Formats: sequence, structure tokens, C-alpha cells
Amino acid sequence: MFSTLGYLICIPFALLVKLFYNMTGSYGAAIILFTLAVKLILLPFQIKSKKSMIRMNRMQGRLQDLQKKYANNQMKLNEEMQKLYAEEGVSPMGGCLWSFLPLPIMIALYSIIRQPITRFMMLGEDVLYKAVEAAKAAGVEMSTIVQMAKDGSGMMVDKAGLPIMQPYGEINLVKILPEVAPQFCESVEGWMSLNYNFLGLDLAANPWEVVTSFQINGVFFGMLLLPVLTGLVQFAMTVFTMKNQPSNAANGSMKMMMYTLPLMTVYFAFVMPAALGVYWIAQSVFSFIQEFFMTKFFNKKIEEEEAARYEAIQADRQRRIEEGKRLQEERKKQESKKMTLREKQQAAQAAKADKAKKAASSTTEAGRVGDRPYARGRAYKENRYDD
Repeated sequence: MFSTLGYLICIPFALLVKLFYNMTGSYGAAIILFTLAVKLILLPFQIKSKKSMIRMNRMQGRLQDLQKKYANNQMKLNEEMQKLYAEEGVSPMGGCLWSFLPLPIMIALYSIIRQPITRFMMLGEDVLYKAVEAAKAAGVEMSTIVQMAKDGSGMMVDKAGLPIMQPYGEINLVKILPEVAPQFCESVEGWMSLNYNFLGLDLAANPWEVVTSFQINGVFFGMLLLPVLTGLVQFAMTVFTMKNQPSNAANGSMKMMMYTLPLMTVYFAFVMPAALGVYWIAQSVFSFIQEFFMTKFFNKKIEEEEAARYEAIQADRQRRIEEGKRLQEERKKQESKKMTLREKQQAAQAAKADKAKKAASSTTEAGRVGDRPYARGRAYKENRYDD
């Protein structure tokens, strides 16, 4: 089951590598173009991931403030952090998910490189075992192709009676058969006589085996330099990536990876076919270029977005202030109208009282005798002329 699943995963990658090999005729150039094509295919996803990572980096100050504020309330801290992530449109894991993609791609590519007959040319196992028989009939030393019994009885076989291949047995078959059994290669539809030579290096060879042979020549130094260069490029890429990562508690593990990952890369580049080292170098170089331009672009874009958002907030704040002033002025006008009406009522009451007061002290009332008022003049006194 797992073998079938692995085969299905390898199909699209094998088709890409085969396409570029047919275009260029160079295995190394095909690997580089394959790496570039994969980067371009994954670019939309990595753009989203990179944007999320940059936003996370710019949020660190606010996150640290929340951590200090709710240091004794983990539940409230998580709630506020989730609210902040939602406001900023950020996924905490969004920036990490796509960084793991190169690993399964590398595993699939390693399988394609190691098994050129069944995974690259996509020929059946029946063709593979016919190729083994053709090599045996041509008198090839089979120990480099299949596992040999320790008692010298011949090739080791599995339960089905089929020979057990060496880890790089298919590579050795592809390199040997065009020389010793060209008629077999011509008779198999879909067979490709691969040229593993790239810049004077055999990309199907294991660098460690070449270096430990101590045959000092250009190939020796090339095979020694390739894994070292792989580690150096990986180290530079890791350092550059870390500078643009959020500075949080996870940086302790990131710093450890900064040193361990390049060392692991050097080790694997030594013990695996040199073609994988070419892929690693191309992957790191393209990733560095991508990170450089995406970091520059998105930092500028996010700064513009934040400036626009700040201006919008300020404009909204100013609008609310002006709206408040307008409402306050309207309230004052309404209160002024209410006071004016009250004053009018008070003035009317005062006028009425004044009128009543004047009426009480008028000559008409003072000159009244009984029910008959006198005309204007002196008031009548009954005893005015008595002695």
C-alpha cells in the first residue's frame, strides 16, 4: 500500500524532471529547473504564509503587552490573543505550515533519483528484472546491482524468487546497460539512456565514496565541495529566514535548527547521490531570492495598509468628534429655546402682576364712593370744609 502511494506521489515530480531532461539533455539542469518549477507552483501558498509571518512579527509588541497584562490568567490571555489574531487576520500556524513542504518533495525526488527505472522512467518491475538478467548475461559484476548471498551461492532473492536490489542498483543498471547491452535498451519502449554528467561531476555518484577513494583530481574536489556548499547555502538561508521570523519563545528551537539543519544537510549530501545536493543548493538559492523580495514587498505593503488603516481610524475619530460637537450645539440651541419660552412666561406673569398692582392704586378706585366712582380730580372728602 505504502509503496503504491509513494509511486503515485512520485508521478507528477517524475513527469516534471523528465520534461526538463528532454528539453535540456542535462540531468543537473533538469533538477534545477524542476526546483524552480516547484517554487513557482507553491508561490501563491507561500505568499499567503509569508504575509502571515510578517504580520506576526509586527504584532510581537502587542502580544508581549497582553502576556504582561494577563500573566496570571492564561484563559483570558488566550482569549485576547485569539481576538487580536482575528482582528489582524493572522493565523499563528499559517507561517510554519508551508515551510515543511520541501521535505516531502525532497523525499519524492530522492526516490526518483535512486530508482530511475521504476520511478523516473516509470517502467514496471518486470522490465527491471529483465534488465538485471541482461546485465548478468553480459557478464557484469552483479554485487553493485543486487545483493549477493554471503555463502557465494549467487544473488539473494525475496519470497517471490526475485532478486533483491542494492540501494543504488537501478542507477548502476542505467549507467552500465547502454554499454554492455545496448540492444536491450533499444528494445524497451520508454527506456532512457540518462547522462548524469553535470559540470564534470557524476550526479548519480555518492560523494562520500568518491572522497574516501582519495584519488586527488578535479572530481575529488568537486564532490568534496558540493556537500560543503550545500551546508553553507542552507546556513545562510536559515540565518536570513530567522531574521524575519517573529521573535518569541520558539526562537530557542529556531536557533538550534540554524546550526543543526545545515550540518544534517552536509551529512545527507555526502551519503546520497550528488543530484540531491544540486537540488538542495538550488532550493536554498531560490528560497533566498524569494524570501528577500517577498520580505521587502510585504513589509512595504503592510506598512501602507497600516498607514491607511491609521488614517481611517483618525478620520473616523475626527468625524465622531465633529458629530459630538454638532450634537452638543444642537442641545444648547434646544435648551436656549426652552429658556426663552420660560422667560416669556415669567415676563407675562410679571406684567400681569404689575397691571394688578397699578389697578389697585388708580384714581378710579380712590375716588369711589359706594358703587359710584368719581371722575378724575381730587378725591372726595365728606368733611373737607367743616370748621
